[in-house]
Amino acid sequence: MSRESEFLIYCMERYRYYKNLTGKEVAELFEKSDVQTYIINCFGALHTVGEEYLINDIEEYINRDNNSKGALL
Repeated sequence: MSRESEFLIYCMERYRYYKNLTGKEVAELFEKSDVQTYIINCFGALHTVGEEYLINDIEEYINRDNNSKGALL
């Protein structure tokens, strides 16, 4: 397993914990918002930040994605 894949799993687990979600809920949310691609593509920068910053960054990415899709509809 690549470092990026391991980091993605770490992000999913931490996000699940902080947001009190199930693994299935996180997987569906990450899939819907394409967070996996964002995390893998930005691994170089994201793996150097603290946990709280990481969770906030993921949340911002999800919200930005949801807002941009709403604007297109």
